[in-house]
Amino acid sequence: MASVGHACPAPMKPTSNGVFQGDSPLDFALPLAILQICLVILLTRGLAFILRPLRQPRVIAEITGGILLGPSALGRSERFLQAVFPPKSQTVLDTLANLGLIFFMFLVGLELDPKSLRQTGKKALGIAIAGISLPFALGIGSSFLLRETISKGVDSRSFLVFMGVALSITAFPVLARILAELKLLTADVGRMAMSAAAVNDVAAWILLALAVALSGSGQSSLVPVWVFLSGCVFVICLTLLVPPTFKWMARQCHEGEPVEETYVCATLAAVLAAGFITDAIGIHAMFGAFVVGVLVPKEGPFASALVEKVEDLVSGIFLPLYFVSSGLKTNIATIQGLQSWGLLALVILTACLGKIVGTFVVSLSFKVPLREALALGILMNTKGLVELIVLNIGKDRKVLNDQVFAIMVLMAVVTTFMTTPLVMAVYKPARRARVADYKHRTVERKNSKAQFRILACFHSARNIPSTINLLEALRGIQKSEGLCVYALHLMELSERSSAILMVHKARRNGLPFWNRGRQSNPNHIVVAFEAFQQLSRVSVRPMTAISSMSDMHEDICTTAESKRAAIIILPFHKHQRLDGSLETTRSDFRWVNQRVLKHAPCSVGILIDRGLGGTTQVSASNVSYTITVLFFGGRDDREALACGARMAEHPGISFIVIRFLLAADTIGNTVSVDMAGNASMDEEVLSEFKLKTSHRDGSVRYEERLVRNTTETIAVIREVSRCNLLLVGRMPDGELALALSTRSDCPELGPVGSLLTSLEFSTASVLVIQQYSDRVSMNLASELEEDSPDKGSDLSN
Repeated sequence: MASVGHACPAPMKPTSNGVFQGDSPLDFALPLAILQICLVILLTRGLAFILRPLRQPRVIAEITGGILLGPSALGRSERFLQAVFPPKSQTVLDTLANLGLIFFMFLVGLELDPKSLRQTGKKALGIAIAGISLPFALGIGSSFLLRETISKGVDSRSFLVFMGVALSITAFPVLARILAELKLLTADVGRMAMSAAAVNDVAAWILLALAVALSGSGQSSLVPVWVFLSGCVFVICLTLLVPPTFKWMARQCHEGEPVEETYVCATLAAVLAAGFITDAIGIHAMFGAFVVGVLVPKEGPFASALVEKVEDLVSGIFLPLYFVSSGLKTNIATIQGLQSWGLLALVILTACLGKIVGTFVVSLSFKVPLREALALGILMNTKGLVELIVLNIGKDRKVLNDQVFAIMVLMAVVTTFMTTPLVMAVYKPARRARVADYKHRTVERKNSKAQFRILACFHSARNIPSTINLLEALRGIQKSEGLCVYALHLMELSERSSAILMVHKARRNGLPFWNRGRQSNPNHIVVAFEAFQQLSRVSVRPMTAISSMSDMHEDICTTAESKRAAIIILPFHKHQRLDGSLETTRSDFRWVNQRVLKHAPCSVGILIDRGLGGTTQVSASNVSYTITVLFFGGRDDREALACGARMAEHPGISFIVIRFLLAADTIGNTVSVDMAGNASMDEEVLSEFKLKTSHRDGSVRYEERLVRNTTETIAVIREVSRCNLLLVGRMPDGELALALSTRSDCPELGPVGSLLTSLEFSTASVLVIQQYSDRVSMNLASELEEDSPDKGSDLSN
């Protein structure tokens, strides 16, 4: 296979005249490239789907897909290789792959914040140095053995450095996704691993630049020196020119406004120009792109806008081509005989030994617990795309032959694949010990003066005003222990590169996601919650949860339990359009809400937002809402009434309870429902509510409506829905609720909530509430025990 690359096939024409004129599309560059791209995307995405249950990062699927398309598997068929990946198409494929690599390295540079590197603590810095130096030394040691056996005749200096770099690299983007998958991003071990990996990443690129400079084919021994010095001058010039230019561009871009196309094009042109200069110097073109990415300012919307413009095309289409280009050079069949397989085992052992042992020993010296230290060592052993880049450059520079290249690629796959299962085996902090049955998992309670804890979740700034106005209403009056709000910002960590930018902003779960010491460039979300906290005298503790959509509900439920929340407030997955109808924001959030309803450790409320209080936060003195509870009966309706009763204490709120009763002359004609127990509890709760509110002025009203059928029920709902907020139970009891259930098209909202999402009820926001139930009937004795004074300490954090 090595001789194929030296052949000089005839150049391919770009486009064909079509099959009807006798042209085969596979003989022309453009249609063949399209076929290759489609094949690569289908195979890599299919493998990623298969590996998803094993919690493997997508890079494993892409590397494996590249190897399968190469001479190791499908490429063993000469007909397949000549038809789909003929030698004459290699130049076009490599050009597209390297173009994608240039822009990907720009994105990697954008992910690295020099300021965060300067703030790296001694512990993370020491771990990073140990994670580089010992593997580098072992890589050099193993290179002597490889040169004596299967890699004779290569340049010794460059081979030593390439082997050292290949074994000492930690793949920062891949590590971030593994940590997110394992719920370790905000844990101590995760934050330490991310900090150390960022330092490791920068050091690895510097070492690789040195390796590339040494691997030049120039005759003079001074050529590597000139290459290295020119690279240093290039970096210094960019450091002086790029930051001021991009800071000026960033100042022209304002939050919430689109970034001008001129600035985006200028940046992309600068990336390509930097790549051209570094290639001309004799260093790979990706280094110039990487340096530009590092120097672009990370504050403001400019960096995020650049990522949004570039990442999907690069990561989704061009980058997988790089893995195929690498896979076509990887022939596992070259690893033959006991000696070759022994060397493969030795390289894998050396790579693991250097990273894991080096990191483990240094971590223990910094008094890191034993299991955390071992987990850190395993995490720092993560390889990925960066490893392939190093190996491909070494292959192209004739530093690595086919056999060594295949061994090193397999080493990268094995070490990355084993990271997740090994960390899960040695370190399992994500499964926190279940909080001892804490008090007040519901809004409905005997001790109304106990602290009321709410976990309010939001996806974006659009959810903020209505959420804060709802919290203001729930504040009621100033009770002895008051209201405590945990505001959880739900952020998705996807396979997109921009997701890593969020990781830098992550804080340990439970701490504010802003830095109170820094007043520059305040976040508008932070400002909104700070204002609410100061104006309403409410304890607000904002937090950030970064996870994939598939397990975001775990973060929500875990946080609710650890913070002993009584209710979780979730935004509905639809938002209101100008015409009053509801439009889906992202259907993924619907499944998150459904999973939270199933697994929540407390009550849950889903807020269907139709502009509660308008688009801005309403101060306590200006609150003027009419809130209505639709009461059919059952546990969830009692919880809705408990929420409403708390809101009714607010001086700016008019509160109405509408109880639906089945007319006596229709009872025999309806489906009977056994709800004797619930009916008695309903009567008890309603009697207590009427007794407590009997002394109020006209701000609280209780009405009973007799209805005969579904039509009359809907007519009453339509009549009373002209208010600011409707409170309903998710699964009300009784014949009337059962009749309405046939109309439900949103099971997470229940029959009444689903009905209220239609356009004819478009004026009021709706809070659909599900009361917590541990599937054990609650009796009076357990309720009294729950509110006994000797358990008051459970309320502390």
